[in-house]
Amino acid sequence: MVDLSIGTPVDQTPQVLRDALAAAADAPGYPTALGTDALRTAAAGWLRRRLGVTVADPSGADPSVIPTVGSKELVALLPTLLGLQGGATTVLLPEVAYPTYEVGAVLAGLAVRRCDTPPAEAAGISLVWLNSPGNPHGRVLRDDELRAWVEWGRAHGVPVVADECYITLGWDVTPRSILHPEVAGTDHTGLLAVHSLSKQSNAAGYRGGLLSGDPALVRRVWEVRRHLGLLVPGPVQAAMAAALDDDEHVDAQRERYRGRRERLLAAVRGAGMRVDHSEAGLYLWATRDEDCWVTIDRLAGLGIVAAPGSFYGPAGSRHVRLALTATDERIDAAVERLGG
Repeated sequence: MVDLSIGTPVDQTPQVLRDALAAAADAPGYPTALGTDALRTAAAGWLRRRLGVTVADPSGADPSVIPTVGSKELVALLPTLLGLQGGATTVLLPEVAYPTYEVGAVLAGLAVRRCDTPPAEAAGISLVWLNSPGNPHGRVLRDDELRAWVEWGRAHGVPVVADECYITLGWDVTPRSILHPEVAGTDHTGLLAVHSLSKQSNAAGYRGGLLSGDPALVRRVWEVRRHLGLLVPGPVQAAMAAALDDDEHVDAQRERYRGRRERLLAAVRGAGMRVDHSEAGLYLWATRDEDCWVTIDRLAGLGIVAAPGSFYGPAGSRHVRLALTATDERIDAAVERLGG
């Protein structure tokens, strides 16, 4: 069986992370929720170097970037950490979306509404989730789309949070961060961005993520996290700092995924499927213009497991998600089976 249903990295964690983790293994004290100076400095440097984003002084009194225990924990807990729970408030999320956005709203006792453009009315809306590049479909929001959300959020006093965990994996386009000056302007008021080392550094097992943006919002999240014990282990923080300072391993992994994507994309299209969006990220959003479970059954007959699009919302019910996070041997096996 070729399992392309889950986006779990399979390549080795780069040596630069493993060496830093081992060197910091003597860690008898509690780690800080704020993050070490070395980590926050490395994160600020990475944001500037790779994404063109300049955050406020990472060592200042008001934190502009903090580490998180991976990104999923942050996504699931953010409404609670921001104190949004209770009442008739609503969280906006994309029409086709990673399920944890809805999980986080439900945990906080909030309602969910799906939409891909700013709504005319803002009554009752307490938070907006964007995801660009998107999971599962790899859609990248244009600058004008991002700016529309920024302007809407600021006009109505609603925080806008962008999950950008796949931002270094643009193929047909170059994804832009919501914190970029061409989108946000000269400050990050009302905006947050979520990033992760899981995919770009093959470090999903390390659980290393970042939250950056509006210092007032970051501080609110940090102050609650420290009391909940949501602390990234000290050795992992050291490994994160080393990873964020090193571009070579990120670029090397990107090329591995590029090769897998080219082979699988050609095979999927050759098998009579259409691939929508998928201009960035680690997935192909494929369809035969039929119910996704029919497509799942067809692929299963070839010994290929995909994720049904209905998992990501009603709008995904005619697509399946195929992950690039498989070894070259497994990708080649899928290519061969699709060609048969």
